[in-house]
Amino acid sequence: MSPTVTGFEVHDIRFPTSEQLDGSDAMNPDPDYSAAYVVLSTDAPGGVAGHGFCFTIGRGNDVIAAAIEALRPYVEGRPAPLTAAGLAALHHDLTHDSQLRWLGPEKGVMHMAAGAVINAAWDLAATAAGKPVWEFLAGMTPEELVSLVDFRYLTDALTPDEALAILRAAEPGRAERAALLRADGYPAYTTSPGWLGYSDAKLVRLAREAVDAGFGQIKLKVGADLDDDVRRMKLARATVGPGIRVAVDANQRWDVAEALRWMGALAPYDPHWIEEPTSPDDILGHAAVRSGQPVKVATGEHVANRVVFKQLLQAGAVDFVQIDAARVAGVNENLAILLLAAKFGVPVCPHAGGVGLCELVQHLAMFDYVAVSGSQDDRVIEYVDHLHEHFTDPAVIEGGRYLAPRAPGFSARMHPASLAAHRYPDGPVWQARRTTEEVNS
Repeated sequence: MSPTVTGFEVHDIRFPTSEQLDGSDAMNPDPDYSAAYVVLSTDAPGGVAGHGFCFTIGRGNDVIAAAIEALRPYVEGRPAPLTAAGLAALHHDLTHDSQLRWLGPEKGVMHMAAGAVINAAWDLAATAAGKPVWEFLAGMTPEELVSLVDFRYLTDALTPDEALAILRAAEPGRAERAALLRADGYPAYTTSPGWLGYSDAKLVRLAREAVDAGFGQIKLKVGADLDDDVRRMKLARATVGPGIRVAVDANQRWDVAEALRWMGALAPYDPHWIEEPTSPDDILGHAAVRSGQPVKVATGEHVANRVVFKQLLQAGAVDFVQIDAARVAGVNENLAILLLAAKFGVPVCPHAGGVGLCELVQHLAMFDYVAVSGSQDDRVIEYVDHLHEHFTDPAVIEGGRYLAPRAPGFSARMHPASLAAHRYPDGPVWQARRTTEEVNS
């Protein structure tokens, strides 16, 4: 008999990263990296379980956790989804309930909650198969992969037959690329030097350390003050030299005209891309920014679903697609986005950082290389050196490259002690913080 999902746990987990201004940018000055964390347990021999989460930056994590809890009836008691068919059925059920879908549709809190559960199911399935998710996915046939995708609203840009052709074209080189991935890893860039709250001295020190560690690209947060940004960009460029890429990220801070003015001032320092120059929903705004100044445009970490990605690509609005493992409805929808990017010939450079996003998204980029695009050209995965110690299979960087995960699953499982310590609001980390605040008040 197929194992059954017998348990469904939801945890509100938060880390007080705002104390050191880690993660600070022009729109998010005081983030507390957080995860609405879900565990699917089964009656399979050995207690195989699936772990997943939705990333937030603090307040509102309880809202996401409540939305995940609302999905319990669709998961608990059903056969564990261990195959492409089972994972496709779960994705359909979680994203097509008419009353829950009304809350989006297919965007926002409910959609992100579905993604957390779907990702946990992928962790469960890959763990049961004894493979990391990237390898589990890359071992599926083109037909199985196409069956995972919801093509509603996409067929004017990508049909199932076109997706099948992309996957079949990449199939002959899968084994060779997987072997190269295991040997050499996947290129990374780091945002660690660039948080907006950091001093100039810290920026310079961390930028130098990044280059010494083998990174060929760093990223700076921009958008709060133009004079400060020009000074910081000049410092970064002088520190790393002309051979290292320096991307910049406005985190949705600007209107279109402001983006054009700002990037005109930064352009002399050769930014590799401008990320999220305006609202993530503004397709035509991104297209105007792309055509109105010389720096390439990247976006995607806050793009709500595959349909908006489709329109960004159709409008010629982006040079780099930035998928996020926890923003859309999990692996299935990210597969759709990878196929769209391949159809339009646009490289995918995933968003990561936060808590656990590096761990998750590395699998998607590596799968893309092995089984979809077949290329690492002009492709990098973001890396931020925070909070990896809380995971049982953390992302590993060597020489500025992600090493391919070898442990079964989605690298999503957190240590039980970390879950207990950072549970909000009653975990000891948060109890101690409240006590300190009371003493200092």
